[in-house]
Amino acid sequence: MINGIARAQGTRLVGRMPPVQSDQLVRAKIGMLRPGGLHPSCNLAKVLPLWSDHLSESLPEQVAHLALQLGIILVVAKLMGEVFERVLKQPAVLGELLAGVIIGPLALGGLHIAGFDPIFPMPGTEEGGNPLIPVSVELFAVGQIAAIVLLFETGLNTDLKSFLRFAPQASLVAIGGVVLPFLFGDLITVAFGFADAFLDPPALFVGTIMTATSVGITARVLADLRRLDSPEGVTILGAAVVDDVLGILLLTIVAGIGVGASVELSDVAFVGAKALAFWIVLTGGGLLLARYIVAGMGRLNVEGATLAIAFAIALIAAAIAEFFGLAMIIGAYSIGLALSQTDLHRRLEVPLQGLYHALVPIFFVVMGMLVDVPAMIDAIGFGLVVVALALVGKVIGAGLPALIAGFTRIGAWRVGVGMAPRGEVGLIVAGIGVSEGIIGESLFGVAVLMTIGTTFIAPIFLVPAFRNPAPGLRRGQKSASAEAH
Repeated sequence: MINGIARAQGTRLVGRMPPVQSDQLVRAKIGMLRPGGLHPSCNLAKVLPLWSDHLSESLPEQVAHLALQLGIILVVAKLMGEVFERVLKQPAVLGELLAGVIIGPLALGGLHIAGFDPIFPMPGTEEGGNPLIPVSVELFAVGQIAAIVLLFETGLNTDLKSFLRFAPQASLVAIGGVVLPFLFGDLITVAFGFADAFLDPPALFVGTIMTATSVGITARVLADLRRLDSPEGVTILGAAVVDDVLGILLLTIVAGIGVGASVELSDVAFVGAKALAFWIVLTGGGLLLARYIVAGMGRLNVEGATLAIAFAIALIAAAIAEFFGLAMIIGAYSIGLALSQTDLHRRLEVPLQGLYHALVPIFFVVMGMLVDVPAMIDAIGFGLVVVALALVGKVIGAGLPALIAGFTRIGAWRVGVGMAPRGEVGLIVAGIGVSEGIIGESLFGVAVLMTIGTTFIAPIFLVPAFRNPAPGLRRGQKSASAEAH
């Protein structure tokens, strides 16, 4: 998604670690590099700290350090997940997120204990602020690969007929879930004095951050509850695809206004059409080729070939989606959805679950590691208001169209809450705003608080909502999953 936006603005991201100087390794905290370097409004010392300490380690030492980090992450994630599920009766994902907060570089993981170096050291420090992405590129990359596994497995276990049946409802939900949060974010930024008018770039950008949706959190909760193929579940997943396309268009316009660039309607239309066309081609092409792909896998006798090839397809689809402007997780979900009509989901049920449980907790722990409590203190009052409006904006903005489209009140509530988590998408959008000089560190701290607040709070309401036995559709409406039976 972000690479596509960058190219639409004449920018380029290269693997999150662009070579700015031939004799130095420089890590972009969130990307947004131009062919000639950073945008003039960006302070190089603040956005691209040198990773000199990292370079001083030999390659085997770097690999060993990463292995130690991953091992600790998995142990702590499972222990915290156990506490949340068994003792607190909450989803394990909340324990994993909190584990990241506790052991991350901005908490215990960044301390020198008993003379030992930090286990999770920050890759660099900014002057007058904290790093935007306080984990190493390698660890962040592993977390993103884990997210690909999560959404590929989600797509593979989604009923395609149900997905297509609820596509119109999903589109309405996505539009409402973008418009209302954007208005809330823009207006509250002006009301608190962080912008002078509705069309000021900081106000527009906070509104844009508020529109983000990360379906990974919701998908994990619904998978644990075995409700992915429910009408509400497929509506949320379908809305996430449309939401991503709308987010690309909005971010392209607002970022262009923020840096003083002219934004042509034809350019915006091209970016949106390209992203939507790619998704249709990817999903449709996957559907057409699914039988042949599965048949080809069946001819391979090498042990584990089916899992390896399926995982490879998910990775490739995710990468191509990023190149075309969509989020990687949308690409992984789409190809999983295309393959869901074959017997691949049955053949992969056991082996893919092993990969899922080993990798997916890493994604949520890494998300928790991005929390920087001190960065939120400067604008804590504004931040709490933004968190509340972010939740209300999605619940009403996505829930009301769901109610109009045939869902009951409890069904609309499930859809609205399911669209509320912002996750890594909100952080990435906020990072672009900082790197372009559109928002300052206080507003970035507010964006982090909003992202983490919605990510933690939404599952607390989502679990009881889906455990409620009341039907999600009004009488006369019939779910596709029920029709299938």
